[in-house]
Amino acid sequence: MAPSFYFRPATIFASKPSSSYTLLFLAILFIIGLYTLHHHHDTAGTPGNALHFGDLFLSAASNYTISSYLRRLTRHPHVAGTEAAVQTAMYVENHFRDLGMDTFVKHYNALLSYPAHASLSAHFSNGTVKAAALAEQGSAGNDVIPPYHAYSPSGSAYGKAVFVNYGMEEDYGALAAQGVSVAGCVVVARRGVAPRNAVVEKAAENGAAAVLMYSETEGFGDGVERGTVMAGLGDPLSPGWAGVDGGEILGLNDKEVVRRFPKIPSMPVSADTAEAILSTLEGPRAPSEWKARALRVGPGPTMLNFSYQGVKKLATLRNVFAMIRGSEEPDRFVLLGNHRDAWTYGAVDPNSGTAALLDIARRYALLMRSGWNPRRSIVLCSWDAEEFGMIGSTEWVEQNLLNLGSKAVAYLNVDCAVQGPGFFAGATPQLDDLLVEVTKKVKDPDSDDMTLYKKWTTTSNGINIQRLSGVDSDFAPFLQHAGVPSIDLYYGRDFPVYHTAFDDFSWMIKYGDPLFQRHVAVTGVWGLLALRLADDAVLPFNYLSYAAELQEYANILSTLLGGNVFLRPILAAIQELRDAAKKAEDEAMKMRVLETAGNLMLKQRALNDRLMFAERGFLDAEGLQGRQWFKHLVYGPPRHHESKLVFFPGLVDAVSQFRRTNKNEGQAAMQHEIWRVARAIQRAAYTLRGEFA
Repeated sequence: MAPSFYFRPATIFASKPSSSYTLLFLAILFIIGLYTLHHHHDTAGTPGNALHFGDLFLSAASNYTISSYLRRLTRHPHVAGTEAAVQTAMYVENHFRDLGMDTFVKHYNALLSYPAHASLSAHFSNGTVKAAALAEQGSAGNDVIPPYHAYSPSGSAYGKAVFVNYGMEEDYGALAAQGVSVAGCVVVARRGVAPRNAVVEKAAENGAAAVLMYSETEGFGDGVERGTVMAGLGDPLSPGWAGVDGGEILGLNDKEVVRRFPKIPSMPVSADTAEAILSTLEGPRAPSEWKARALRVGPGPTMLNFSYQGVKKLATLRNVFAMIRGSEEPDRFVLLGNHRDAWTYGAVDPNSGTAALLDIARRYALLMRSGWNPRRSIVLCSWDAEEFGMIGSTEWVEQNLLNLGSKAVAYLNVDCAVQGPGFFAGATPQLDDLLVEVTKKVKDPDSDDMTLYKKWTTTSNGINIQRLSGVDSDFAPFLQHAGVPSIDLYYGRDFPVYHTAFDDFSWMIKYGDPLFQRHVAVTGVWGLLALRLADDAVLPFNYLSYAAELQEYANILSTLLGGNVFLRPILAAIQELRDAAKKAEDEAMKMRVLETAGNLMLKQRALNDRLMFAERGFLDAEGLQGRQWFKHLVYGPPRHHESKLVFFPGLVDAVSQFRRTNKNEGQAAMQHEIWRVARAIQRAAYTLRGEFA
């Protein structure tokens, strides 16, 4: 719950201007506006124009304004499919409309899951019985949804407790080596390595009756992490197509639907509850490499009585959009997205990002009043039901797949904008240089005289741009299904109140970002990235970075496989991509020097199309084996989550399978995946060259 007190803006939020400063600022904007309205047509798309409006965008920052948005967004919990979620969607929609933006809402029908009843009691060897507290004690309010796992099947179990560490295959192997079987037991797993659904699936494979999961948190021991245990992305009743009114929906018993849900029930518990159970276990000692609090793994003697009842029902989702139509290339779209739904109050996840999106809209509206109109169209996207499995964004991507494939320049995602200190970013490699350039323009929020770029270089890992192989936010459908170049931004990681009732406004102002300066920094980077992608005459993509990244992946695989003999097709394809990237970069440099001369317009458009479409080349129509929805052969989730490799998911799966199956069959499958990856890289190279093979 938001606290009853609030900081005085004049003393704490230094970026809120005084009245005299406001008048001066507005006067300057008026003069700039008159000038830019007169000259806009001549300067649109030029570097100077982009720089001017970029500076104006940064100067309009206001941590006070962002904090007010966040406070409003976190007044009530707003789980997708509830009335509170509808009110939150209307707040975002009205904000966009009040700014004069072209605003629209897209509705989708989806199967969501909610708790009806849950109970857990521990029966100890001394004869005592203790009922576990499943909800947070002393949390912000009583209107928070009880802790549960969405899409868990209903069921009951009574069995011995056994600790399985992270619940991965190697953990069950370690238990088996000690003679421990989990058959018929209620397993206790800690969160961290694999998605929840993978943990439950592995427990079911090993014969467990039910699963309890807990997160190790400091200072919030009774916090309980809610989440989904459904496999895959999007509405389970419309896999691969959008769930629209009058459209096809599958039945709950359809095999495509059933395979998305776990076979055994599960529920989340607090670290305090888990520790109370684990401290009573006997049996073999926990392996030292687990570095766990549990001294012994069981099974038992403590018995757990587990019961969960859930309901699944169709709900209406609301994706809210604001469009700024481009002046010269209105059919090219730069998309900025954030999900709006939250398990509880969602101060960090996701509404720190929603507040940033609302502030970007405010600042873009200010730029438009000052004469700016982007060269390409910009779309602000507020997604629904991300927490249930990226459902809102996935339904929209599936419905607009061809338009995205032919018109989307890039997708820029922010989920948890601020979780704590430290700047983190993930991107497809052709956007690395742009991301670094933009951080040189933004002030570091935790230093007096450093840019974000300078502070980034001083961290232990230096500039470390991650890759987007996970399925942990809304970039997944854009990149891994539609092949749209993507970026994901956030401040801090591993915050202790993740998906708990403590993720509220008071936590943010006490721990996450008391002065909201980190919010300002993320908003600055996010907004400037979009300005560059929307306004640069030649798209700021560099595929030489992509080729270098692919070469590094090949080197890692060469070491893993013991030589390059199997990788020759991939190595040859990377060389083709490198040559095409060099040619494209030379063309881009020449065009940037000549800027927007009229006779270059068509050539710029043709080059931009090649730069934009090259990412689509990494898609394969067949998708990953057994997971056809995931089409990207460079970035996507591996089937075996123990893998530390974050590239070539189909090939990594084949390598893992090679170690588990017949050698000849495994080698053939691995070689086929190598050729598939090689062909994907070649497709990207052909697209970048703009020539037929």
